[in-house]
Amino acid sequence: MKRAILLLLLLIAISGVTVIASDLIIESKTQTFSDSERKIKLDGGVKVKLDNLTVESDRADVTVRRNNKLDTATFYDKPYAFEINENKKREVKANILKVSLINKVVRAEGESQSVITEGKTPIIVINADVQEYDTNSSVMVATGSVKMRYKDINTVSDKAVIIADEKGGVKKIDLIGNAKVKQEQNESEGNHLVYNAMTEEMSVTGNTKTIAISDDGKKLTIHSDYQQYNKRQNSYIGSGHVKIWYDDYYAQGPKVSVFPDLKTNKPNEVYFIGRSKIVQNERDIIADKIKMTMNPKDFTAEGNVRTIIHNVDTSENGNL
Repeated sequence: MKRAILLLLLLIAISGVTVIASDLIIESKTQTFSDSERKIKLDGGVKVKLDNLTVESDRADVTVRRNNKLDTATFYDKPYAFEINENKKREVKANILKVSLINKVVRAEGESQSVITEGKTPIIVINADVQEYDTNSSVMVATGSVKMRYKDINTVSDKAVIIADEKGGVKKIDLIGNAKVKQEQNESEGNHLVYNAMTEEMSVTGNTKTIAISDDGKKLTIHSDYQQYNKRQNSYIGSGHVKIWYDDYYAQGPKVSVFPDLKTNKPNEVYFIGRSKIVQNERDIIADKIKMTMNPKDFTAEGNVRTIIHNVDTSENGNL
């Protein structure tokens, strides 16, 4: 205890800012200061508390600027950090943690994992090579082989930006680069994916692809430039070079809307708007509007309808 008190007095003296003394508490078994390295070295049972952020590790050091201001605390040997906001708790683990004592940014490097729990229930788990969390703005940026689980949603991407609300819950998830999302039997992917946790809506841009599997195991596959998904309604909107595959159906057009069956809540009704085409076996149907259903498997075409039947046998033996 005396050692901790002496260090606090040292911190006040070298920082010249008395507000740090009320916000920053450092505890450890041994503490030394090297003027040549401009570092305070901490060993054994290290525990640092900055406002409502607490970091624990076996070993750490704190760099000191030339103007005698504390800069960055670096924690080694798989440290652990946590922040509590009402009934939500954010936890961070990594090989190394770096905490800026100036702007209150936590950087986790190497096998990093972040967990947000509500009560005792984990609502989000993030694994990545590097994660950086700004405690002021409540923004988490994860990079490198990012894998995330949010409630019943699993994602992978090159980069993820997670924005929390004022109570510490998830407000928005932004996945960038090779983004993939899986929820139950539905999968979506694209170059850039944004999920609004408040409205439960997801938008995907750039080489998008969605696969929805029905109860009988058949796949509905949607390709387009842009897609929007409403989780509450289980509906999709796609635009830009839309292509759809289902069983022996193939359809394409500029814009599509997909709605679920009221009983099963599985995608069932597909509406193409704009000059579109549906292909089934040897038959092509082109129209201004096309409606296709999965169960029963049927379609309706409206507006300047044109039908093309391929490989018609026009030989004498083929005539009736």
